[in-house]
Amino acid sequence: MRKALSFVAGLMIGIVTGGSLALLLTPTPGPELQRRAQEYVQRLIEEGKAAAEARRAEMETQLEAFKQGKPLGTGAPE
Repeated sequence: MRKALSFVAGLMIGIVTGGSLALLLTPTPGPELQRRAQEYVQRLIEEGKAAAEARRAEMETQLEAFKQGKPLGTGAPE
């Protein structure tokens, strides 16, 4: 679990850094750059919300299975 969180955190930092550099180094006018940056950030927020919702649904499914006494899986803890 800890490795997965570290990976996701690194991935998010890389995405934000890469996107920011791409926007800053692209020769576009100020208002266009601002619009593109806002769209990029909005897309990141939407993707984050979708990922969080998917994870929440997965965890709720696992909780229900646990409550019913079903095995949760055979993966070793990380």
